[in-house]
Amino acid sequence: MEKKDNVEKERKPESKQNDAKGKKEKNRSTLHEQIESLKQELETVKDQKLRIAAEFENFRRRSVSEKSNWIKNANERLLLEICDIRDNFERGLKPDKGKKEEKSFKKGIEMIFQQLENLLKKEGIKKIDADNAEFDPQYHEALAHIPSHLEENRIVSVIQNGYMLNDKIIRAARVAVSNGETPPDKTEDNEEK
Repeated sequence: MEKKDNVEKERKPESKQNDAKGKKEKNRSTLHEQIESLKQELETVKDQKLRIAAEFENFRRRSVSEKSNWIKNANERLLLEICDIRDNFERGLKPDKGKKEEKSFKKGIEMIFQQLENLLKKEGIKKIDADNAEFDPQYHEALAHIPSHLEENRIVSVIQNGYMLNDKIIRAARVAVSNGETPPDKTEDNEEK
């Protein structure tokens, strides 16, 4: 019986080793399956990333193209209205064989001017009021510093109007500014001669 027990004792460690090997093989197999599964997931994520990047690039290109077209065509309506005003000027400047009255010519020009003023107002253009105003470099560009009866830093004359578009200055008013000195009197100059 002792031999039988010894044989069984010898077999038990072997079977334990076999069991351990079997478990290791199972674990390896499971790990390989998990690795393969993770590899597939990684490939799927990489593919999704590439597709999203391509979609984004297409969106960006489309946006740039649409913006470019919008900019090209944004002023079309405004320019058509300006063309109407130009046509009215052209009609007003043609000699009228029936009438050669200066008053009607002046009235026609005034009407065209008013048409242009209304268009600019509708589009958000506002003239910067600079007559006799205090010089402000944010709104005015000084082209001359001259003697005047006005106090120093007051605008003597507007050389070119300035304009704002929806509270943004698109052109500063070009002005002549008083230097605070009174101009020499012309009568004094005549008496000296």
